[in-house]
Amino acid sequence: MSDEQTYTEEALEAGRLMFALPWDFQTSVTDMSNLPDAAGIEIAFAGRSNVGKSSLINALTGRKGLARTSSTPGRTQMLNFFVAPESPLTIVDMPGYGYAQAPKDLVEAWTQLVFSYLRGRPNLRRVILLIDSRHGLKKIDLEAMALLDKAAVVYQVVLTKSDKIKPPALTKLITETEAALRKRVAAHPVIIATSSEKNKGINELRAELCLLANQ
Repeated sequence: MSDEQTYTEEALEAGRLMFALPWDFQTSVTDMSNLPDAAGIEIAFAGRSNVGKSSLINALTGRKGLARTSSTPGRTQMLNFFVAPESPLTIVDMPGYGYAQAPKDLVEAWTQLVFSYLRGRPNLRRVILLIDSRHGLKKIDLEAMALLDKAAVVYQVVLTKSDKIKPPALTKLITETEAALRKRVAAHPVIIATSSEKNKGINELRAELCLLANQ
């Protein structure tokens, strides 16, 4: 987590309680016409293929098998929606960008779906943009940021696999990423470093999403 943001015990507890609810899969969508009703607050997770989106969603919800994980990049091919009873928040797992083992026309269809969703979803509050700590911002991540800036969708960088690099390297990465985000009109300035494997930063991310859901 960046030095600019801390969470109160109350916020951390509220986040814990919200994600202790029985989260479950709601639906998968391959076409905008099949989107569920725009109710409550949606938070979408985006990132390069194999960045750890599914693992992070599973860690947040405490459900190991909720979001499907795979060592094969490009496994998530649809918009996947996850909900919990009495929670105002819906989690949306978006297809990974940058790589997919699929025919070109299918990849283009996924891409168009994601772009249409970002531009047209009225209750989309924020996109959580996942960046692999081992690699930092890549060209394709900057392209995704440019798209989000253009669509005027607020996004927040969350670093994944932060246990895979040493603390000084992580501190340097956070500083460099913060500097890059200052140039982005739609970027939320707070960065949270996470590790699904070590449960690092999970409580802070839960608190952040709970605050968003209840604004």
